[in-house]
Amino acid sequence: MGLFSSGFNVNKVREDFPFISNNKDAIYFDNACMSLKPKQVIDKMLEYYTLYTACGGRSHHKFSERVNEEVEKARLEVKKLINARSEKEIIFTKNTTESINLVAKSLGLRKGDEVIITDKEHNSNLLPWLRLNKDKGIIVKIMVSNQDNTFNIENFKRALTKNTKLVSVHHRSNLDGVTNPIEEISKLTHRNGSLLLVDAAQSVPSMEIDVKKLNIDFIAFSGHKMLAPTGVGVLYGKLELLSKLSPFILGGETVSDSSYDSYTLKEVPHRFEAGLQNYAGIIGFGEAIRYLKKVGFNNIEKQEAALNKLVTERLMNNSKIELIGPKDYKLRGNIFSFNIKGMEPHNVSSILNSSANIAVRSGAHCVHSWFNKHKLKGSVRASLYFYNTEEEALKFAEEVERIAGMV
Repeated sequence: MGLFSSGFNVNKVREDFPFISNNKDAIYFDNACMSLKPKQVIDKMLEYYTLYTACGGRSHHKFSERVNEEVEKARLEVKKLINARSEKEIIFTKNTTESINLVAKSLGLRKGDEVIITDKEHNSNLLPWLRLNKDKGIIVKIMVSNQDNTFNIENFKRALTKNTKLVSVHHRSNLDGVTNPIEEISKLTHRNGSLLLVDAAQSVPSMEIDVKKLNIDFIAFSGHKMLAPTGVGVLYGKLELLSKLSPFILGGETVSDSSYDSYTLKEVPHRFEAGLQNYAGIIGFGEAIRYLKKVGFNNIEKQEAALNKLVTERLMNNSKIELIGPKDYKLRGNIFSFNIKGMEPHNVSSILNSSANIAVRSGAHCVHSWFNKHKLKGSVRASLYFYNTEEEALKFAEEVERIAGMV
């Protein structure tokens, strides 16, 4: 149960966000790209910079030991957040992109091995596999979604073969907010003898995820989308799998000893955390998780759904507005992605910004492959989070209607 579970008060929550206080007239609907940061996270980062700035893992004085303690507290918070078996299964990276690349580079895939992805993957879960296709001859299978952009389970069943070594799919799409049925995907994947990697960059900020219950082998997500600082992310992997991976970056803090002709790797996870880390970011990440748990994921999901419902019902029947993804708001999480007939996405975004101080994202959202396939230049994406209000959602809908009326 969250701190606000007995009565979620969005206006009270908003008081924790300096960005909102300093930009009272702004409406921030670009949360799928980056969330705002509460003062609790900012203060925790300042604590590192003002009270115990030091290297972690290298020195043996009280400041360094405090850094180590705070980093491991954050690792434990991540472990509890996703219900991992051990904190050793939590690797800190820069972001989701690095986490997926770590698996791609270290898994040891060979020519003829198959990797299955969907046709809606972010470039971070497409390009690493395309490079392995080019460099090593692995086979990348692109699984086509249903017409409404939901996951096609029958296509997935047909795609699985004895050569499928890895299934790598997003949990919630950054394109349209659709959440894939990971539990069913996991059962079919493991029945086939394959491994499962989940890009959870869009789902972890809003949903409770249990990697043991879902039987996920690897999961990747970023801090900057869930109240934490930029430049810090996570790769979770089952310990027995991580122990078999070969680190693709080596250097400081990855080994316990070295000579001119050999080295001894540290234990998991430290062998994968090369070089001096983003200590302030990691420590802030831990504080962000504590904050999200106080708010409560049930409250987060309810608020996102309520806002998306309001926007969808107001705009869905406008003949000039083309929605991307299912019409049912319940299937699109916190995202309302659309185009206005006869207008470029960037123009719509610019007008929203200049006329009403509404921040949304426009373009291909790093899913160029899907937009190219559908011969679209992109879309306008409004992405909502728990600190957004119904008044903001109504203002956004009204402004989109006004812009559509200009065409």
